[in-house]
Amino acid sequence: MKATGEEQERIDAFLDALWLEKNLGANTLAAYRQDLAALLRALQSQGSTLLSATEGQLSRVLSGRLQGGAALRSVARQLSTIRRFYGHAHREGWLAQDPSLFLEGPKLGRPLPLVLSEGDVEALLAAPDRVQPRGLRDQAMLELMYACGLRVSELISLKVVQVNLDAGVVMAYGKGRRERLVPMGDMAVAAVRQYLESARALILGGQMSDALFVTAQGGPMTRQRFWQRIRHYAQCAQIAGHLSPHGLRHAFATHLLNHGADLRSVQLMLGHAKLGTTEIYTHVARARLKALHQQHHPRG
Repeated sequence: MKATGEEQERIDAFLDALWLEKNLGANTLAAYRQDLAALLRALQSQGSTLLSATEGQLSRVLSGRLQGGAALRSVARQLSTIRRFYGHAHREGWLAQDPSLFLEGPKLGRPLPLVLSEGDVEALLAAPDRVQPRGLRDQAMLELMYACGLRVSELISLKVVQVNLDAGVVMAYGKGRRERLVPMGDMAVAAVRQYLESARALILGGQMSDALFVTAQGGPMTRQRFWQRIRHYAQCAQIAGHLSPHGLRHAFATHLLNHGADLRSVQLMLGHAKLGTTEIYTHVARARLKALHQQHHPRG
């Protein structure tokens, strides 16, 4: 069953309010919409709707997902969506009471991100074939992501005008369209310069685009295509384990801290709104130091 006209209007109004208040990106808003659509289907199977659901029915939806084998983090994310939607519905007067107020979610630990060693990063950055235009593009993307700690969405959405090679900085637009200037470093500047001078026009083949990193179709690199390239180069570099495009961002933060950078500076370069979000990397750095101590110290 599909959402009724009223339900769809409420969902759209909620997402519009989120966009206006939080200036959330398209991917985040799409995730909220998917969570609410899944919630609606589950409620309809219980003979209920979004606007008539009780606390017990919402709890059964979440419990059913856990029993069906859904990941804890996925269920926790849907609970967050539920709380936001019903909190908004109560404030707007759509509902007399908020049925999500006392819902309890799954308890989540805080997993440490998988971080590449500096040797792994060097091997990954050396993997693209720099004889080919696409290889120069891919190397520039990898170098820039590692040098600046960019999110994938920030990297693929870069425009040519956002990169100042003479000043050695990139203007990144993060979550909520918050902007920040991040230093690139000499090697990233050289890689991007070589790509712009020797490869970008060849890839475009006469087409016009304001995107920094382009494909032969004339558009910007997509998230899915970049993930395929990362996976390919990880295999070429013989990197063990699951490497996501976010892995270079994790490596950027951890390697900076390992070499003495202060947490506040790393927070600013990552574009984290809260220092607590950055603090997870101090745990990664400590874990690395502990492993090195145990491996090399006589009394480790």
